[in-house]
Amino acid sequence: MKKKVTKAIFPVAGMGTRFLPATKSVPKEIMTLVDRPLVQYAIDEAREAGIKEFIFVTSRGKGALEDYFDHAPQLEQELRKKGKDELLETLQSTNMDSGAIAYIRQHKALGLGHAVWCARRLIANEPFAVMLPDDVIAGETSCLKQMVEAYAETGGNMVAAMEVEPQHASSYGMLDVAEDMGQLVKVRGMVEKPKTEDAPSNLAVIGRYILEPSVLRNLNQIKSGAGGEVQLTDAIARDIEQENNVYGYRFRGQRFDCGSKSGFLQATVAFGLARDDLRDDLQAYLQSVMQVDKAAE
Repeated sequence: MKKKVTKAIFPVAGMGTRFLPATKSVPKEIMTLVDRPLVQYAIDEAREAGIKEFIFVTSRGKGALEDYFDHAPQLEQELRKKGKDELLETLQSTNMDSGAIAYIRQHKALGLGHAVWCARRLIANEPFAVMLPDDVIAGETSCLKQMVEAYAETGGNMVAAMEVEPQHASSYGMLDVAEDMGQLVKVRGMVEKPKTEDAPSNLAVIGRYILEPSVLRNLNQIKSGAGGEVQLTDAIARDIEQENNVYGYRFRGQRFDCGSKSGFLQATVAFGLARDDLRDDLQAYLQSVMQVDKAAE
């Protein structure tokens, strides 16, 4: 019987240099997308997928991230006193129960594989998810929930995959596909950030994974790879050689790369337009901007 996926690792140790100077004092993960921090979208997605234990791999300067998930009794009391029940409910939904969340320090920036390896003692011998909060995915059913449902059928290791243009292959881990089954693909290999001409397919790995504990054991043995970092894709690729049990999952939904400024802005517009309370004003503004642009041509 396959074990349920109830633990998730959130690697959030990066310095967010692409968003300087904002990230000089504010962790990138709590920069707001409309009115929620980036990390809240990942937490909500994990909860929908049945995750019960949340493991954050952090670094120095991430104290505000830890505070965000703490209770705020004084603020709650003020909202209660003023009868702002809806805001109070929203605030309380961000709280994490004692013991549900853990923080591990990554002392050196040695890559995603190393960040995941840092959490090994809290994973023990169970399957686990890895979620990169930079990747925000909008969809009727959350990406991780789709993957958990597929994993219940396949077991093994699973990575979220999406099609990208050939010129963008060098920004991703790319899948070498052994068998294409539609939503799922059986993976023969993975290549980290290949040149356009060397990409084995147009399927890129994005920031959602369900992994077997064997991947952690592989990370114990892996030296630095592409970019001088310990690559998670290398550890997953080793499981292909040993177990032949790695799948790519074409998720249903739209992914926004909120690790880039343009992706963050696109997500802000898309999520704003999806909100009943914001749509009309935002749509009217965007239309007026487009009209001005056309008039200027």
